[in-house]
Amino acid sequence: MEILIPIITLGVLGAIFGAGLAIASKKLAVQVDPRLEKIHGLLPGSNCGVCGGAGCFGFAENLLSGKMPVDACRVSEEAVKEQIAKLLGRKLEKKTKKVAVLHCNGGIRVKDRYVYDGIRDCVAANLVLGGQKECVFGCLGFDSCAGVCPFDAIKMTKEGLPVVDKDKCKACNKCVAICPKKLFSLIALAQPVYVACSSHDSGKDTKAVCAVGCIACRLCEKACKFDAIHVIDNLAVIDYHKCTSCGDCVKVCPAKTIRIRQ
Repeated sequence: MEILIPIITLGVLGAIFGAGLAIASKKLAVQVDPRLEKIHGLLPGSNCGVCGGAGCFGFAENLLSGKMPVDACRVSEEAVKEQIAKLLGRKLEKKTKKVAVLHCNGGIRVKDRYVYDGIRDCVAANLVLGGQKECVFGCLGFDSCAGVCPFDAIKMTKEGLPVVDKDKCKACNKCVAICPKKLFSLIALAQPVYVACSSHDSGKDTKAVCAVGCIACRLCEKACKFDAIHVIDNLAVIDYHKCTSCGDCVKVCPAKTIRIRQ
């Protein structure tokens, strides 16, 4: 009898607490939009954070609350974005695919002006007199851009320059943000012509340190029939609203600085 009393007491208390928890779970339950799991299931699951959300689940929550547009996810394919937009009852605006482009063609062609023996990182190297390269505008070659790319779209070449894989690139902007020399930009995939230089030195000074830099000769200006390229502050600049990718500027560039993305 002495054993039965505590057993019964514990049983009654368990039943009371269980009933209390059951009632609380119904009263305090957070209503979850059934679309949340569907959207999360459609997302790539890379959790790269490029969209600004806390991973793919955080992005899905922001989509439902209207804090982010559907196309904020750079990783998802267009077909997936259309599915999500349809699920949310929104209209998806078609956007031109962009890829990162490096505006430098120097690499190992440009000599070092001093021996850098610090952290193998572009941001760190740039803090020491603007980097070790004789061209103060050029790529330092320590692949910080490749390190931050969440899609493995950037690889360093034997020429000491990062190359972007246009098929892997999602235009996430991380390489643009990390580069201390501001050598990357996002250009529409349909616009293959670009200037592989960022130097604003005079043609003479540029040629003294880099054989493949823009020398501001203006031959590209004269060759362009569409007034789409001009030399501004000693550097050729393309107006992509006018450029037809005819390639005439590429043909006349003596330094092979204006190139067509392969």
